[in-house]
Amino acid sequence: MAKRKADPRAYSSVVFDGVKQTPSRAMLRAVGFDDRDFRRTQVGIASTWSTLTPCNMHIDKLADAAVRGVQGAGGRPTVFGTITVSDGISMGTPGMRYSLVSREVIADSIETVVGAQGFDGLVAIGGCDKNMPGCMMAIARLNRPAVFVYGGTIRPGAERRDIVSVFEAVGAHARGAITDRQLRDVERTAIPGPGSCGGMYTANTMASAIEALGMSLANSSAQEAVSRTKRQDAEHAGKAVVELVRKGIKPSDILTREAFENAIVVTIALAGSTNAVLHLLAIAHAAGIKLELDDFTRIGAKVPVLADLRPSGKYSMSELIRIGGIQPLMKTLLGAGLLHGDCLTVTGKTLAQNLKRVKPYPAGQSIVRPLADPIKPESHLVVLYGNLAPEGAVAKISGKEGLAFEGRARVFDGEEATLQAILDGTVVAGDVLIVRYEGPRGGPGMREMLSPTAAIMGKGLGDKVALITDGRFSGGSHGFVVGHVSPEAAAGGPLALVRDGDRIGIDATQRALTLYVSDAELARRRKAWTPPAPYATQGVLAKYAALVSSASLGAVTDRGLKLSGQ
Repeated sequence: MAKRKADPRAYSSVVFDGVKQTPSRAMLRAVGFDDRDFRRTQVGIASTWSTLTPCNMHIDKLADAAVRGVQGAGGRPTVFGTITVSDGISMGTPGMRYSLVSREVIADSIETVVGAQGFDGLVAIGGCDKNMPGCMMAIARLNRPAVFVYGGTIRPGAERRDIVSVFEAVGAHARGAITDRQLRDVERTAIPGPGSCGGMYTANTMASAIEALGMSLANSSAQEAVSRTKRQDAEHAGKAVVELVRKGIKPSDILTREAFENAIVVTIALAGSTNAVLHLLAIAHAAGIKLELDDFTRIGAKVPVLADLRPSGKYSMSELIRIGGIQPLMKTLLGAGLLHGDCLTVTGKTLAQNLKRVKPYPAGQSIVRPLADPIKPESHLVVLYGNLAPEGAVAKISGKEGLAFEGRARVFDGEEATLQAILDGTVVAGDVLIVRYEGPRGGPGMREMLSPTAAIMGKGLGDKVALITDGRFSGGSHGFVVGHVSPEAAAGGPLALVRDGDRIGIDATQRALTLYVSDAELARRRKAWTPPAPYATQGVLAKYAALVSSASLGAVTDRGLKLSGQ
């Protein structure tokens, strides 16, 4: 793309220049600025570092590398922090309610700092499930030159274990398949160090989707957290954002409708997490791009699942990295006409230009299948509708668990009771577990059901039990699972009316989610239904519940806001 005429200090000059801004400069001299710095392109580096979780414990080093990149390109970097929370640590507890909420807090905080401080460009570094889309939502809202850096994947633990191995070991222990000592051995060896969960779970899914969007550098999604290439990626991102500022290339030039279609295609081909649906809808909303649930169905009808990656497959992200990451896959998809090659990226080049010299996967590898021999000929992300989900629900159907399930409902108002019933043997083959009041508003926060789904797998019921919820699933969940049911139970959705013993059908071929109860009976139940009391009446959870939209719209908190007088 030809360079544009751009003011490299379009935002910072307002903060730094002139007599009236003398106090601003005086404050900044105290943190190390000198006269030359005030004339440089100002780049904010949003770091999600903390020692709270392995996903983010190394990101301070990546922020340092980004600083070097910005300085080497003639810019002036400033590092600032934002929060993160750990899904893996809070999973199955009340604390998990804060997970999706943190996405909004992160987006708001990055937007707040960049907007207040007048940065001309932004590098955002994320390494966990919610801080990645949170970073991207802020980038889209701000629309200033920016590059996203993924913190990188964790290396496999002993015997190729990862965090999902631990959750599933809990279920195996409950059925007596492993001893206390074996369970402790899994606990102690599954997580060897820094990085995000090692399968095609939510973090690696979102990293891949963001690379396909064009907002990170080539291979940013396919690098181990503890690696020289990851540190180089962060440094190159620092250089790249200064160049984007000089060229005047903004996120709105990159985050087009076609770019989001590319992200959906890559997510499907990689057998990515259902959370990608929720997060891509939210990022698109922030970017002002119309994206709907049905777009996933339309695109999914022509895109096959090619990658044999965990949780439903065999291989880890580290193993995909060793054969070349996602770039060869993207080149294959481009050659098949499944990607829009003319989309601009943060390199300043188009996607097709970036992929021109990419080599194919080595002969004999079995991690990524050829187009002619897919794992599944169409998407594993199946959007279902029916009288149980009038606004839609999202299922993750790999095909290994079958394409249809019918059974009798076993209803739980919340996750904790569900998990206990699985572990103590109450849940049996043929059950359709209903886990409700876990939606965006009702949870609040739309908790992930990794603990119940992993326990189901550990108990050997993965193809014998289905689970339906208005909550979400971790990218590590697999089996016959349906989430994001909309409208949610707390909003009076049909899920609130289900009773134990009701017959329920899930049909991935017909894309139907059906409660076999008459309309008249449902009307009688609705008259007797009363909404539950709110979980929180003050603080961030209460604010979130008051503002959040339906999961079918991305569960964002700024949709439909109106100023007084409008």
